[in-house]
Amino acid sequence: MSTAPTDERGLITPIRFDGDGLDLLDQRVLPRQVAWVRCSTSGEVAQAIAAMVVRGAPAIAVTAAYGMALAARRGEDLRAAAAVLLASRPTAVNLRWALERLASVPAEGLADAARAIHAEDAAINRALGDHGAAVLPSAPTVYTHCNTGALATGGWGTALGVIRSVHHGTAPSHRDAEARRIHVFVGETRPYLQGARLTAWECLQEGIDCTLVVDSAAAVVLPRCDAVLVGADRVAANGDTANKIGTLSLAILARHHGVPFFVCVPSSTLDPRCPDGDAIPVEERGAEEVLGHAGAHWAADVPVFNPAFDVTPASLVTGWITEHGLREPPFGEVAG
Repeated sequence: MSTAPTDERGLITPIRFDGDGLDLLDQRVLPRQVAWVRCSTSGEVAQAIAAMVVRGAPAIAVTAAYGMALAARRGEDLRAAAAVLLASRPTAVNLRWALERLASVPAEGLADAARAIHAEDAAINRALGDHGAAVLPSAPTVYTHCNTGALATGGWGTALGVIRSVHHGTAPSHRDAEARRIHVFVGETRPYLQGARLTAWECLQEGIDCTLVVDSAAAVVLPRCDAVLVGADRVAANGDTANKIGTLSLAILARHHGVPFFVCVPSSTLDPRCPDGDAIPVEERGAEEVLGHAGAHWAADVPVFNPAFDVTPASLVTGWITEHGLREPPFGEVAG
């Protein structure tokens, strides 16, 4: 198994900016190898986002912020650079949030502003993780979907950050050794296998007890779980949530089995300008992701429908966990 790059605190660091360029841990080849993609222009950053070198809504926002810093350093047209970056992944609202936040920053200040967004996201995730741990029982068993860890954020993670907070005992509710015992069922997350390739890998790096299951086994294992923890790429003003395809199925199964279903997001994922799930743009990706993976081709050559996300109605969500704590229904004023 490849070893994760870490900082001085031992935390996985998939995004590294040195002022002249941006190095991104290539998530397309994990866990087989650790490889880096070097970006020197905003166009290269946008291409890396679109190609899923980096993915996860908060990580996309951080990466785009550094893309704007590179645009300034190279003397690019900043409005044009922002437009290209914004188009790279349409569903994740954090991308728009970061670009709008930087729009009023002078060119010479973009590098520092991007670093601030990165550091802020890591701190937000730590707070979110500790708040999320507080809603879980001692020694919990949880189910998670896609990848919501350090690879998908500025650090620590959202749904996986909650799991980290339990495992590392950073939350007051899980400080003693018995309470810190946590078991994670990791859904493989077809078709791109973010759970199998990335979440399971992150858990192994830190000794978090996990079991990988195929997505279609969720109905079998959910009765053993205390909660489902997922992230999100956009939450509409009414609480409808866009997340990795398969999340809606999980929410329906969780409701059937009486398992709490928590959406773990930083506040930047809440979109007050989007009234409901019908207004969330859902990215569709290429057929090759469904027909095969990593050079292997296993399906017949037939038409493919490959939405990257689905939308879970607010009525199926037990609560949102943000850096400010747990928010429960009704959702009407959460994103306002």
